[in-house]
Amino acid sequence: QVQLVESGGDLVQAGGSLRLSCVAFGIIFSNNDMSWYRQTLENQREEVAMISRRSAITYTDSVKGRFTISRDNAKNTVYLQMNDLKPEDTGVYYCKARRPGGPIYWGRGTLVTVSS
Repeated sequence: QVQLVESGGDLVQAGGSLRLSCVAFGIIFSNNDMSWYRQTLENQREEVAMISRRSAITYTDSVKGRFTISRDNAKNTVYLQMNDLKPEDTGVYYCKARRPGGPIYWGRGTLVTVSS
């Protein structure tokens, strides 16, 4: 059974940092492109960062220079280091795994709240 389990969400003041983790079970992790999405009350779910199975990386413009995505294939884990957090970063952060031509899997999310 496939499971993606996120952790690391918390309440933090603006300017602070958090590190999110997502551990994958039941997939060949190294074959999957891994993404972090976030969903706020106002917006649809948006992709924040992606790291491909070949470690190519993309970020949405609003987090460039502040967030860093990385992966450890030996630990089946993808990370999102978030620095200089802003209130608009508040939301539920979801992990997504996608193997090209294969199914998409989602975690249940972890809540990040940034106070001003």
